Amino acid sequence: MDEDLGMDLLTIEDENGDTFDLEVLGSFEVNDQEYLAALPADMEETDPDYGIILLRIEEEDGMEVYASIDDDDELDLVYETYMQILESEEEE
Repeated sequence: MDEDLGMDLLTIEDENGDTFDLEVLGSFEVNDQEYLAALPADMEETDPDYGIILLRIEEEDGMEVYASIDDDDELDLVYETYMQILESEEEE
């Protein structure tokens, strides 16, 4: 956790072996599956690729592994659920 900025940062490695930092927004559950919402930590908000990243949290050999969501229906459901969470937090 980056104490100076108040951010919870996570460094992940993609399938090409490249690493990048994500600012963790939170985790949540959909249909008994846990997901992570994050933002790119080292990308400008004006970058056209900037946006929320949703990853499936899986367990592999006793460790958390973050996987991309390749199924469009699953991604839509996870995105809608996360948007509902944000809306309910804004109302509070």
